[in-house]
Amino acid sequence: MPTEEPPGLTRDAVVRAAMRVLEREGVDGLSMRKVAAELDVKAASLYWHVRDKRELLDLLTDGLMADAQAPPRRGDWRAQFRDYFTAYRRHLLGRRDAAKVMAGRFGLGPHMLRFTEDQLSRLREAGFSDADATMATYLLGTYVQGFVLQEQTPLTAAETAGVGRREVATAIAEHLRALPAETFPHLVRLAGDLTGPTMDERFAFGLERILDGLATRLP
Repeated sequence: MPTEEPPGLTRDAVVRAAMRVLEREGVDGLSMRKVAAELDVKAASLYWHVRDKRELLDLLTDGLMADAQAPPRRGDWRAQFRDYFTAYRRHLLGRRDAAKVMAGRFGLGPHMLRFTEDQLSRLREAGFSDADATMATYLLGTYVQGFVLQEQTPLTAAETAGVGRREVATAIAEHLRALPAETFPHLVRLAGDLTGPTMDERFAFGLERILDGLATRLP
């Protein structure tokens, strides 16, 4: 650790610089050295505020939610959480590798705590037990993060090489239809259904089924 803290360098400045590097290079390209270069300081200077890249990712988890907004409390709990997690998906999609940074992390920064408190409050007001409210918050958050991770992962090598996702899905459907029907009758018959829905449709279907399940836990 350096013997003297660099003047003007704050933890917030480190997080903002890390977010710029994340947007430019993705989570795989994020490093303490690159964040230091973004701030025009030596890497050792960062250790006044951040121990290592893992702690930096913890801070980014909160920083990525700084400008997110909770939906208004209108409608029943189901309508509120449909809006909540649809907006959360859009928020993650709008920030490079946000789902990779946040998946699996329990955010303890002020922005994440604000959202978790708000969600728990809405669920308990709706009549969910304490245990079910906490489980529901975890379930919904991990569903969105996991979905976005899937959504941002190329379907095949062709998509990685630059082919559009719809074209890739069409090629997959054609491949499935060409399979021997006596061996793969359902894959042949349902090729279009497997590859046809948009990601918006898939997300909405999964979210509605989760909300269906949660509704059975109400008194």
